[in-house]
Amino acid sequence: MLQLSEQQILENIREGIPFEAQLNDGSLTIRISEFQPFIATAIHHGHRLRGDLMPKCLLTEEERYFEEDPFTGDFISSLPIVLQGEDSRYEYDLNRGPDNCIYDEAWGKPVWTEALTEDERAVSLEKHNTYYRILGCLIDSLESRFGLCLMYDMHSYNHQRHEREVPVFNLGTKQVNTRRWRKEIDSLMDKLSNIELPNIDVTAKVNDIFQGMGYQATFVKNNFANTLIMPLEIKKVYMDELRGESYPLVIEKMKAEMKTVLSEHAAETILRRTKVKKLTSSDILSSKLPREVLKLDRQLYKIARGVNTLSYINPLNIKQEKRRFLHRPHDYQPSFTYRQLDLDPYKFREQLYRLPVEEIRDADIQQMYRRVIDQLAVRIDLLTSIGTDEFLYNSLRYYGQPDQQDIANANFILHACEYDAPEEETITAQQAIQAFKVAAEDYGVKCKIAGSKQLIARAMVSGRNIKVNLGAKFNQMDLNALIHHELGVHLVTSANAEMQPLKVLQLGLPGNTHTQEGLAILCEHLSGSFPLHRLKTLALRVIAVDMMVRGESFNETFHVLKHDYGLDNDLAFTITARAYRGGGFTKDYLYLKGLKDALHAYANEDLTSLFIGKTGFEFKPLLDELIAREILNKPGYMPKALAMKDNHDPIIDYMLRCIK
Repeated sequence: MLQLSEQQILENIREGIPFEAQLNDGSLTIRISEFQPFIATAIHHGHRLRGDLMPKCLLTEEERYFEEDPFTGDFISSLPIVLQGEDSRYEYDLNRGPDNCIYDEAWGKPVWTEALTEDERAVSLEKHNTYYRILGCLIDSLESRFGLCLMYDMHSYNHQRHEREVPVFNLGTKQVNTRRWRKEIDSLMDKLSNIELPNIDVTAKVNDIFQGMGYQATFVKNNFANTLIMPLEIKKVYMDELRGESYPLVIEKMKAEMKTVLSEHAAETILRRTKVKKLTSSDILSSKLPREVLKLDRQLYKIARGVNTLSYINPLNIKQEKRRFLHRPHDYQPSFTYRQLDLDPYKFREQLYRLPVEEIRDADIQQMYRRVIDQLAVRIDLLTSIGTDEFLYNSLRYYGQPDQQDIANANFILHACEYDAPEEETITAQQAIQAFKVAAEDYGVKCKIAGSKQLIARAMVSGRNIKVNLGAKFNQMDLNALIHHELGVHLVTSANAEMQPLKVLQLGLPGNTHTQEGLAILCEHLSGSFPLHRLKTLALRVIAVDMMVRGESFNETFHVLKHDYGLDNDLAFTITARAYRGGGFTKDYLYLKGLKDALHAYANEDLTSLFIGKTGFEFKPLLDELIAREILNKPGYMPKALAMKDNHDPIIDYMLRCIK
């Protein structure tokens, strides 16, 4: 991190230059990723005590830490302007005035073995004065530029010394003009009250245990007429205050909640108090991709870019085993062989968990990368166990399994009677390849389209490559569906991912299989290429996966599909093999589940952000935010099926509306 003098920091602020630096004496970290009319401070975050004072301090590190405000800087790290104190309040307390900011005694305990000298006090006092000169310059610049400034003054407090119930959040307003700022105070309290923390009942009150009488609030009140300061005390529910041990899950959640609450509150206030016509919380967060995110993203991509699940799980000897099985379908158990894993799983996991995720300050982006890393670790467990008894367990961890609602949806679909005779399959694989090439030219997307003898599926996308099963035949509706599915979604999202500054969208976010397949089948439906037999195939995949998970054999599942559901040998074998490959692959139930969720999203939301790469439904709010912040690009390509109106089958429409 840059080390800057006070003068350099003041010049950057006056000239409107974003920067991240520590004051050259190490006492203050200041981050301005973008100039916005709100500041977040954590003046008691720090624990440092300068070297010449350490021998004189009577208090242990644990005693000092107990009265400091650890992690308060982390809670505001997502915001665009942050001032974080790095020195202990026992050296000088930034929330006291210059005349009494250096403790001789604190909380009933003497602090020093002997009185500090005038020179020692002068050094501490100058640090105090420096902070307020920087803060004053910053507020003055923001008021001049925007007409107002908001300050979120973060603190924490020990609660076990109190004999009554005390709130998780306490807002002190005694130095605030409450008549002028009533709407802002009420709005913040409402948002704080609705925060959710793991296993914690959240309460928020005004002036319950602290009244906001600190010096920072006094400084703002006395010097700035258009700045609202909100001193916020957080009960130390995020740590064991006596032992000093933190609760990482609560801290992680608190960071995300503070980002949401404070940015939304600031946006509402700016919209209400200025002439801005339209503003959201995304508009006031940084629009610059943080360096630490870009660095980690590149490292992650370098580690994980070659890990393509299906290329390892698709059997190499599928044709031979199909022939043998269909010759003896009652007693032959297929024995599939697979591509060897060409990476060291132990080194892979070690590299993943050494990535510096903790350096990412934006709470939601950090959480996204944590989830990606955890999911990649599970994927490696999946790949290392191909062909073993452990594979099913790892597949369940990675993809899950159909629940009772999924099975009920499948059975509902399978009760429907066919009302249209399927077209005859007269289109060859070579003709299908040519049709894909024409469609790719129409999209204007560059890709390689070729035949393959190793596929179970009729077609598959890998990166910018489309592979077509050379042993398959197609009718026109099925071919149209494949084009909208494979090219219109899978290839389009691959191409869009390459245009993004974050390569994680090429690797895939957690839940991307569920999301990608749901969107792809939605596009089949919207294009008018989604006959009942296709919907039934998705339902039969759920049945096959459920039978496999319940321990039924390959033969039993094949015969149920063939005799109970009337499938021909080829389709019954294909659906069964898809579920049993690797040792039990549960992915296929996600097609129907994904379709259900894609239909719901299509009816209620703009789906644009889901096509920027290999995304997941659960990350849509973050993706929308990052596009609004111009950190991510809007998709360059969109599925053509989304623009097709009233082109779908009303009977299928009705059946899909009935899926719960």
